[in-house]
Amino acid sequence: MSEPDKYSNQFGRRAFLRGTAAIGGAGLMAPLLGGRALAAGGLTVTLADIGVGDPGGDWSKFAEATGNAVNLVAMGNAPSAVINQLLAGGGLKTFDIVNIVGGMQKPLAEADLIAEIDTARLPNWERNSYINQYLAPGTPGFDFIGYDGKTYGVPTVLQADSFAYLPDITGELDSYGALFDPKFRGYVSLEDNYTTAGQKTALYLKANGLAEIEDPADMTPGELKTVIDFLIEKKKEGQFRVIWSSFEQAVSLLVSEEVHVMDCWEPMVFVANAQGKNVKYAAPREGYLLWAMAAYLVNNPDRSAEQTEAAYQLLDFMLGPWYGATITGLRGYMTNPMAPEYAAAHPDEFPADAAARIAAIDKGVQDKFAVGGTWQNRWPTEVDLYEEEWQRFKAA
Repeated sequence: MSEPDKYSNQFGRRAFLRGTAAIGGAGLMAPLLGGRALAAGGLTVTLADIGVGDPGGDWSKFAEATGNAVNLVAMGNAPSAVINQLLAGGGLKTFDIVNIVGGMQKPLAEADLIAEIDTARLPNWERNSYINQYLAPGTPGFDFIGYDGKTYGVPTVLQADSFAYLPDITGELDSYGALFDPKFRGYVSLEDNYTTAGQKTALYLKANGLAEIEDPADMTPGELKTVIDFLIEKKKEGQFRVIWSSFEQAVSLLVSEEVHVMDCWEPMVFVANAQGKNVKYAAPREGYLLWAMAAYLVNNPDRSAEQTEAAYQLLDFMLGPWYGATITGLRGYMTNPMAPEYAAAHPDEFPADAAARIAAIDKGVQDKFAVGGTWQNRWPTEVDLYEEEWQRFKAA
């Protein structure tokens, strides 16, 4: 049995085959524009990223500090696609680090695709109080960076998601019920992702007493069927204009006003507002979908000790204040507690208005975590059934 076949059996043949079909070969290694930081004579660390971990194409501070370069390449974020990119896509021997939404430790660690993180090699780890506050062992947040008591992911951002809306058209909204309200029929869009749209739907149904769901983050087959049946009923009623699948598509739907209520990520709201649209991100009374990104050290069998050290240097840089402040300003995510302080102390790099915005974003995400909700589950117990049921919704 070949290596990909072996792991396709372990993780679910249906999910594996769907992911393989979706990857499409050469596109795996496509470099992101502006993704390479040149450093003569140093090593190059290959960072596979889902598109939000790039600090505007500027890795010069890392290059100056270490003499090493960053080669940034695009990577898919769907759970099955992540595994397939490391196996069938050749990423296991190509990538040094993958920076994706966390919670993938179980399948990746069990297949020996990622290495346990030696936090002692990361000086910024101990400086990041958010790790103990939100991601400590024994808490739901730890499931985004750890597995079986071991740490496998370096948390690069934390966020709490809800949905976007156009208040000039819809008025103020404070419930996921807006996604299913008949008065917005035909002007609603969901993300093509069962771990986001599906879980938010489960949270809405549970919080409002519309379905018996014990844990929206890890549903039983019966609970999952209830959620999908509800979504199919709404779909047949014409509730959803489109199921979006890319960042650009989602922003375009908001800016064009083709969609008035959208299950989406907050950075899409920032981009839409920058394009002159009045878009708000909701504070739903049911709570938020909480999550964290994790940078995983790929278990590359050909990596030298020197290359591994360079990868650790990049991981520590991504825990650092400049990177954190830059990502917060660009993406609207909370990163680390040093980021707002750094921005305020370096007006030559972050003007006063930018520093104030970074501080406001940081506080805003902390406030969301205080409200709580449900932690996103990237690898539910019934993962194959989740995949099947989501396909049933899409095909309805």
